[in-house]
Amino acid sequence: MKSTLSSLLLIFVLVAISSAKELPSAPSSVARPNDSAIEVAARVSAPNSVQIKTVESKTIDKKFISLAVISTGSTFADSYTTLFARQNWLAGKKGVCNVEVQSAYLYGTHPTAGRAYAVASVKSVGSVLAAYYLRKRHSKLWSLPLVANSILSLQGTTQNMIACN
Repeated sequence: MKSTLSSLLLIFVLVAISSAKELPSAPSSVARPNDSAIEVAARVSAPNSVQIKTVESKTIDKKFISLAVISTGSTFADSYTTLFARQNWLAGKKGVCNVEVQSAYLYGTHPTAGRAYAVASVKSVGSVLAAYYLRKRHSKLWSLPLVANSILSLQGTTQNMIACN
């Protein structure tokens, strides 16, 4: 329980750090209602004419990349620690986990390295694509797939480290 709470705390800290760059620099700053497009007024050669340009913000920015890296790293850590069960089974160890129990439908009871990393790849790519799709559609919940994948994977990593070592 203690390690699960510390894993959750780590995820929340990393998410907060990655979103801190987007905070306003002064209290008088006003949030724009539509972050996806910024209108810029510029003077043209005629004295009273103003031309309006629309600049699109990038879908993939530092925040998106940092959350994707955290999510992918935690997923591959979960798959790496899941392989401890197979190593224990091959070594004939008793009293430690030697069979995958929690996600046997994904990994199998004695997961191979190829299958474990294939599952990690599919989970990572799926969460990144879901987050990209939501961000492209201007959803405020775009980070949810990445954060959920990170939390679930870190919980699995923690459980594997406790039970299989």
